[in-house]
Amino acid sequence: MRLEDFVSVLLAVCCATPAMATDGYFSHGYGMTAKGMAGISTAMAKDTFGGANNPASMVWVGDRLDAGMDVFLPHRSAERSGSLAGIDASVPSRSNFFLIPEFGYNRMLGQNRDMAVGVTVYANGGMNTNYPGGQIAGGPGTVCNSFNPGTATTRYNLLCGTGELGQNTLQLVVAPTFSFKVSPDSSLGAALLIGYQKFGGRGLHGFAGFTANPANPAITNLGYDSSHGYGLRLGWMSNVTDRVTLGAAYATKMRMSKFDMYKDLFPGWGNFDIPSNMSLGIAYKLSPSWTIASEYRRINLTGVSSAGNPSTNIGDAVAATGYTMGSLGCDTCRGFGWRDVNAYKLGVEHQYNANLALRAGYDHSNRPLRPRDITFNIIAPGVIEDHLTAGFTYKLSKNSELTMAYMHAFKRSLTAPSLLNNWVTTTGGVGIAGNETLKLYEDSIGIAYGLKFQ
Repeated sequence: MRLEDFVSVLLAVCCATPAMATDGYFSHGYGMTAKGMAGISTAMAKDTFGGANNPASMVWVGDRLDAGMDVFLPHRSAERSGSLAGIDASVPSRSNFFLIPEFGYNRMLGQNRDMAVGVTVYANGGMNTNYPGGQIAGGPGTVCNSFNPGTATTRYNLLCGTGELGQNTLQLVVAPTFSFKVSPDSSLGAALLIGYQKFGGRGLHGFAGFTANPANPAITNLGYDSSHGYGLRLGWMSNVTDRVTLGAAYATKMRMSKFDMYKDLFPGWGNFDIPSNMSLGIAYKLSPSWTIASEYRRINLTGVSSAGNPSTNIGDAVAATGYTMGSLGCDTCRGFGWRDVNAYKLGVEHQYNANLALRAGYDHSNRPLRPRDITFNIIAPGVIEDHLTAGFTYKLSKNSELTMAYMHAFKRSLTAPSLLNNWVTTTGGVGIAGNETLKLYEDSIGIAYGLKFQ
């Protein structure tokens, strides 16, 4: 198969596959080598995923190709309890098995091989969820009927919508890279980030009354809408001594076109940009066979209105409380309320023998979800904080290798008062909704093949 054909197939698979995430809604790592070491990559040059990590690393990896697949297993559930309005329910998400491909290619340039061009293909995602509906009884005068009056005899889902509840967010980034050595020990690099994303929401009918057009809102069950946009990632890497390597990378916000089909759901009338992010890393070679590395990563979610706007914002609504039109869709309207994510990573690599390298790592990131925003985040339960990883690379031949990685994200839960407690229903009563609880744990295991070219 030609390289061009392989890339086309990979893009098609990526666009059809829900890409998952654990540091906020970014992956804990990109490339199977990094994934086995808690995602550490900024100060290490191991494979061709510099477009997702540090573009400056590409000039150190030589001529090579990497292709792999990760099996991602998230287990999510949502619950409401203590309600005085008859809307208690508990339901798991049925989507818990996903295949996530990865691809990278690099080619050295120049008489002295001091430049390189390449491409990295990687994915982010918004924690695809799929909760079955029908847990809450409806009927005239009930809380859910107040939010969703068009279906008085229907049983409702956890957010008072009709049918199954959930969303699917897919983000694919193709990152062409250019890197060069500025000295025998240091390099700079840049990657153009070409983004494509899709979104589909289901069962959100209960939010129609908060839009500017409740009779015909662009909010749910509209199929998939897509958007595209661009950004830039810059990187630096330096072997400051024979044992110490430093690295730094920064990616701008990717400004994406709007989801017009869901313009009443996201702030900015359908805006969903990909946030800026940065990383700093250090790798220290303890001996010829042992390396320890650490990394700090920050994801600036508050710089994107759809992610960072609090779900308590009222936007263009007239009243500060209650069931008010105009609190979804506008620039200052309700969002997911995520805070910026700070991730701290520690990893170790041991070259066991000439053919086998072993890796392990630990990643801690703060939970992006605030308690006040728990209701909006039922469809995107970002509560994970701690990850443990392990992996290895085995040389199959002089020019080929096999890499595997495993990740376990420890179970976390969050319980907080439902936002429904603050919303006045159209019948004049207050919905006493009790507390909501989100639970999540994750596993992933992946394999990748690396090929070096002479």
